[in-house]
Order: sequence, then structure tokens, then C-alpha cells
Amino acid sequence: MKITICIGSSCHLKGSRQIVEEMQYLIAEHKLQDQVELGGTFCMGNCKNGVCVKLDEQEFSLSPATTKDFFEREVLTRVK
Repeated sequence: MKITICIGSSCHLKGSRQIVEEMQYLIAEHKLQDQVELGGTFCMGNCKNGVCVKLDEQEFSLSPATTKDFFEREVLTRVK
């Protein structure tokens, strides 16, 4: 599974760095380093909707406050 987080200027201002750090922590906490690839990219073309995150080919909009819920709801349910 691949998670791609936008690190472009608009998403950076909305907290993409915090989301990257939280994802790194959650992936390590659940020992999913062999199952989840985390990457960054620049503008995904959906700037107005928060930090753009792509899980495989599905797009989501996150904030630092919604990252843990997203991880539990979307990532954990797909790897277990």
C-alpha cells in the first residue's frame, strides 16, 4: 500500500509536515514499515480541500487533527 502526501506550499501551510510525522509514527507504532510505503509529492491539484493525501489511487483531504482517525479507518482496515 502506498500513501502519498502533498508537500506543496498550500498543503504545507495547512499542516502536511505534521501529517507526515504522524503517519511515520503510526506506521512504526503498528510495525507496518514492510506493508506501507510513505511518499511525498508536490501539488496534486486539489489545494482548496486541505492537505491532499492519496492512498493507493484514492484521494482524501486531511488535517493534522484527522490523521489518526484516517489511519485507523482507512489504513489499518486494509492491511489487517
